[in-house]
Amino acid sequence: MNTTAILAFLKASVKLRSMAGPILIILILAMMVLPLPPMLLDVLFTFNIAIAVMVLLISMNTTKALDFLSFPTILLITTLLRLSLNVASTRVVLLEGHKGGDAAGKVIESFGQFLVGGNYAVGIVVFAILVVINFMVITKGAGRIAEVGARFTLDAMPGKQMAIDADLNAGLIGEDVARKRRAEIGQEADFYGAMDGASKFVRGDAVAGILILFINLIGGLIVGVLQHNMDISTAASRYTLLAIGDGLVAQIPALVISTAAGVVVSRVATDENIGEQMMGQLFKQPQIIMLTAAIIGMMGMIPGMPHVSFLLLAGGMVWLAYHLSQKTEKETEKEHAEVAATPVIAEPADASWEDVAQVDVLGLEVGYRLITLVDKTQDGDLLRRIKGIRKKFTQDIGFLPPSVHIRDNLDLRPNAYRITLKGVEIGTGEAYPQQLMAINPGSVTGELIGTPTRDPAFGLPATWIDAALRDQAQIMGYTVVDPGTVVATHLSNLLSTRSAELLGRQEVQQLLDHLGKTAPKLVEDLVPKTLPLGTVQKVLQNLLEEGMHIRDMRTIVETLADNASRTMDPFQLTVLVRVALGPAIVQQFYPATQELQVIGMDKELEHVLLQAMQASQNGMGIEPGLADTVLSESRAAVQRQEQMGLPTVMLVPAQLRDLLARFLKRTVPNLRVISHDEVPDFKTIRVTSLVGGNA
Repeated sequence: MNTTAILAFLKASVKLRSMAGPILIILILAMMVLPLPPMLLDVLFTFNIAIAVMVLLISMNTTKALDFLSFPTILLITTLLRLSLNVASTRVVLLEGHKGGDAAGKVIESFGQFLVGGNYAVGIVVFAILVVINFMVITKGAGRIAEVGARFTLDAMPGKQMAIDADLNAGLIGEDVARKRRAEIGQEADFYGAMDGASKFVRGDAVAGILILFINLIGGLIVGVLQHNMDISTAASRYTLLAIGDGLVAQIPALVISTAAGVVVSRVATDENIGEQMMGQLFKQPQIIMLTAAIIGMMGMIPGMPHVSFLLLAGGMVWLAYHLSQKTEKETEKEHAEVAATPVIAEPADASWEDVAQVDVLGLEVGYRLITLVDKTQDGDLLRRIKGIRKKFTQDIGFLPPSVHIRDNLDLRPNAYRITLKGVEIGTGEAYPQQLMAINPGSVTGELIGTPTRDPAFGLPATWIDAALRDQAQIMGYTVVDPGTVVATHLSNLLSTRSAELLGRQEVQQLLDHLGKTAPKLVEDLVPKTLPLGTVQKVLQNLLEEGMHIRDMRTIVETLADNASRTMDPFQLTVLVRVALGPAIVQQFYPATQELQVIGMDKELEHVLLQAMQASQNGMGIEPGLADTVLSESRAAVQRQEQMGLPTVMLVPAQLRDLLARFLKRTVPNLRVISHDEVPDFKTIRVTSLVGGNA
């Protein structure tokens, strides 16, 4: 067979697989209309039982509900298959039942004769019990679990989405992972919603089974007596056994499918399937097994009790408990041996220059209870998160930050941590490894039981809660994060706000070397021929201090090279670079919008500020009364802008931009100041708030 033939065969297989679902539905519906011979009915009833067993085994071996997403559809198809078989078998029973017990097929005869001993009274009782178990116990319970699960899943969706956004913004996950997790949340909601509806099919199937049984009984009596001249007792015996066999052969697979539905919706998602969960948790504690064995043994000694079965089971449980306790003792001794093994203490060496410790640029110190967050052997993932933070920082800001040196500090409180920059503390907080932080974004519907605190990164009110309250907190609208995420988000926020201090000369040189790989002549003409490295560093730091990125190093270096012959003042060069980066600056604050809704300044106030600058010696001074006016008006304008949901960006003349940016940086930190020269010509401007007057 050549390659073309193989490809054609594979394409045909794919098409056939895609058509399998519609073909199966058409065949099932055709079974309700077309008469089927008894032999074919035997095959289809056997197939129905096999499908039910397969579905149960698959549900037992899944580790989470989403591993069996097609289950609601399979539930519908199997229910429709059973009903179609009931219709087809009813036709055969009524048409051929007078000929004997095997007239409707060997499977129905076997279920009617072997399982209930040929006694139709016993058969009716057994069938009624199976229907009650299926309808009142398993199906009703599984339906209730699916209904509650669907409701809780939908209520928890906003909190889960906010948690994904928080991880994405903190650099803990990438876009692909975030997209996958969002898709899983949507699939989970769809699955439980579909299961809530599909459970109604199973309940309807149980009701239909009861009705079909009575229809077969009454119809069989009528057909046997009136059409085939049989006496009432003979017709009742023959048709009743056939009807019971038909009902049992449908109800037993239905019971299996219902059990599978209950297993799928009632399990708690872990890395183990349901069998591993049960064995690992039921037989984990030998003391419990030993106590159970003692109780069973005492019951077996009571006169009149079946001593053999009770004492035999008690003896087996004693053996199992002893075996488990021996295994546990061996594992404990092994752990103690590993802890007791201590390395040989070497003779201390003489002091040398190697003992001079360099101050870490970035440091993270943790209390002893937080060591688990940074220890890979204890499933600590903070190291991985920090790697993700550094990667996202590099992609967003434009340079690689120094590595974060992590160490334990016994001087800190057990659950405390602190973040240092060049040996100086810049942030501190507390985290609890066995708990979760529920952050109040401002729209929660209730209060949680826990320890009140504040999110160390953004200062939002929060509560440390037990892990068991995660779902409840998400339903109430809280953003729930684990301790590692709390520390990582705090570190990410500090890196963004302190990016200018992280940019040293070594990082600047690495930036220029990286640019030199693609534009070597440009870098050679700038450093050190035209500008010293320190001036370039200062310009880049000025940009970072105002919340800008420096990803476009080519434009920055070209602007510096073009203007270095006129001035070497870093502040003047920063102004020129900002003008060159104007489109990027505007896009940073106004992505994908043509109109810029900005905070403007009253013309009279602009004139007064320009006069104040000209009157001051260094051109950067403002009289105290005027400074208070500008500060209060700016805060009011920012508040109005935030209430309208617009960016807090102030547009001023180029002569005032540097002065106002420095003055308002600390007093109004969430305000960004841009100049008219930085706005591209193709953008339109609309003043929505005014400093010094009403908009």
